[in-house]
Amino acid sequence: MKTYKCAVCGHSSLLFDVVDFNKSCEEIRGYYLPLLGHGVYYVRCQACKYTFAPEFSAWTDQDFVNMIYNDSYVEVDPDYLNIIPKGNAEALNSIFGHYRNDIKHLDYGGGNGVLSGCLESFGWSSTSYDPFPANDAKLNGLGTFNLISAFEVFEHVPDPHVMMETIEKLLSGPDAVVFFSTLLSDGHINDGERLNWWYVAPRNGHIGLHSSQSLAVLGERYGMKLHSLNSGTHIFYRALPGWATRLIQN
Repeated sequence: MKTYKCAVCGHSSLLFDVVDFNKSCEEIRGYYLPLLGHGVYYVRCQACKYTFAPEFSAWTDQDFVNMIYNDSYVEVDPDYLNIIPKGNAEALNSIFGHYRNDIKHLDYGGGNGVLSGCLESFGWSSTSYDPFPANDAKLNGLGTFNLISAFEVFEHVPDPHVMMETIEKLLSGPDAVVFFSTLLSDGHINDGERLNWWYVAPRNGHIGLHSSQSLAVLGERYGMKLHSLNSGTHIFYRALPGWATRLIQN
């Protein structure tokens, strides 16, 4: 049986299931795209339970633009342009707004910059950066930040370590915080069962599904602890600044 190297921990991973490329998150709302006939194979790590599609590790940025992040993307994520980033900005402001003068914020994977624009209107110092397509020149001029948000980013990256290495360079010090969202696969992806979870959605670019274990392992590789606020919202940290300590007190 063919094995694959886990993109998180490096352990052997086995073929788990195959889904049609057009499987999208909108299926949870009853909207189904026609079958494309392009099978996307997902494998699952036997150690950390990370589930991912190896096919995408060979894709170029242009491949992703052509096949996923094109003009039709709005059909499978209709709220991503405004509604979702505005909601995320309001959530950040609700949690950290009283401490905004102590925070230098970066929205990693910020797309069109709506989230940062909203936070700036609330009086924050906020910058938006999107690693796609690759832009090293822009990255090198960003500076560092003590709060980095990454909403619905972790499930989109073909190489989690490239993402983490980039984020680590952007952190201002040991008491900086990474605040991110991605749904945990715990209880949704199980041995011996088909890959029917709605969050497995190659048409949305959901090519890597994290378990609580895979996130913890990923953080450990960069000297960070994981704390999950719920099944979809998490933080990575080394030492928490005063304005973030209440996040782990519950």
